[in-house]
Amino acid sequence: MNVLASTISLTVDDVTASSRFFTEHFGFTEQMAAEGFVSLGHETAKVSIVLLQAGIEVLPENLRQQRASGVIVAFTVENLEAEEKRLRDEGVEITLPLREEPWGERLFMVTDPNGVPVELVEWVQQ
Repeated sequence: MNVLASTISLTVDDVTASSRFFTEHFGFTEQMAAEGFVSLGHETAKVSIVLLQAGIEVLPENLRQQRASGVIVAFTVENLEAEEKRLRDEGVEITLPLREEPWGERLFMVTDPNGVPVELVEWVQQ
């Protein structure tokens, strides 16, 4: 299999709010948009984000009312402390303070307006 691209598709109540969150705070840009749909791309990220309005008919009926539950959007970044400071300065609430896990992962978490957790990660050199 040759994977050409990767996309995370999130079903949310307020597409505009999540779109604004990812564009204002994480540098994504709107690639396509229609009623109840936004596709976001990023110059350096190897993943796109699609936001779908809960209830939208393009989804199979059994998925239309399911929200992005149990999903964590994670971005590996450089200079984690600087990213945390930048987000704090932009007024984003840090919902999980910066910490280091025993396996070498350093992380903190924020949450988008629809409750989607966004984790920023940096790996400690062993």
